[in-house]
Amino acid sequence: MTAAAWPPPVETILPTDADDAALVGRVWRPDVGPAVVAVRPDGLHDVTATFPTVRDLAETDDPATRLREAPGERIADLAAVLAATPPEHRDPAVAHLLAPVDLQVVKAAGVTFVTSMLERVIEERVRGDAGAAAQARAEIQDLVGGDLRALRPGSEQAAALREVLVAEGRWSQYLEVGIGPDAEIFTKAPVLAAVGTATDAGVHPSSTWNNPEPEVALLVSAAGRIVGATLGNDVNLRDVEGRSALLLPKAKDNNASAALGPFVRLFDGGFGLDDVREATVALTVDGTDGFHLDGTSSMSEISRDPTDLVAQLVGPHHRYPDGAVLYLGTMFAPTADRHAPGQGFTHQTGDLVSVSSPRLGTLVNRVRPSDECEPWEFGIADLMRNLAARGLLR
Repeated sequence: MTAAAWPPPVETILPTDADDAALVGRVWRPDVGPAVVAVRPDGLHDVTATFPTVRDLAETDDPATRLREAPGERIADLAAVLAATPPEHRDPAVAHLLAPVDLQVVKAAGVTFVTSMLERVIEERVRGDAGAAAQARAEIQDLVGGDLRALRPGSEQAAALREVLVAEGRWSQYLEVGIGPDAEIFTKAPVLAAVGTATDAGVHPSSTWNNPEPEVALLVSAAGRIVGATLGNDVNLRDVEGRSALLLPKAKDNNASAALGPFVRLFDGGFGLDDVREATVALTVDGTDGFHLDGTSSMSEISRDPTDLVAQLVGPHHRYPDGAVLYLGTMFAPTADRHAPGQGFTHQTGDLVSVSSPRLGTLVNRVRPSDECEPWEFGIADLMRNLAARGLLR
């Protein structure tokens, strides 16, 4: 990938086959409020009169077909809306992009790739000390040995490895969720707290060791049906989680720390779950200091199938009447030194992070301290009052 631009040009954020894709998103319309939009060849069409929320669309029998059939007012060119989305470029007369989901709870699956699983074990071992990570990484590789990518979570082989490591006093809570029967699924952000493309992503200002996590995220209906996919950046504080797994909420859920977008691609005859299983997610980080990082995460190497993760997310044991968005995890864990030998990678303010996959487009965010990002102020009650005032609740 080439270096990200700010704001990103419109031709870089759309899927390569955008004309064939059923893409749904959300924008903030001046003097109106949040609107559900269909991305069509001639621009963005407001379909809120038919689908007041993305949740309503996701609960239909065939969301892609329903979106294509929905009448809608053309409100703007995507290029104009994208250019007006960064906070410093806002034009009060022009709509700007929001995260493409609304009433869905934002969940995330962790430790779903062997590479990232080992990095979590390292974080635990060094208690969040980036300088000690390199030595711990070598020790753990020697200890575990072999190619864990072939090890199926919950299998007899995984149970046998667990017994050996427990006997040696080497078992880890990250190995438990990485190769044990139960997946790690946690709440990444409250409803309506996610940010979209071309806006700032937040890193807690206390963190000194953190990284982006480029992922595919699934749109899931209340019944557990997977109806679409988008891209996500599951911003992660490695030092905080490394100190204690009980600090996961602080490591994961901060202002603007859940980025999703640019749009949700709804499943249809031309794009479905098998395309997600085969997707490669690319990452670039470009710093104001001239630093550049490239990385990839191949969904073909995921340890748990997306359907298994969704089955563990929602069912008779745990229901979500407005559906959910589920980050699927990443195999990417940057270890390249940025500042000093042995210190690994960490963000700096102003980093541009680009997460892309050809058939999902590109999500671009700028890193800032979470307390300097736009405050999250428009919640569920505000959305309900807004839709009611517009006569859209029925």
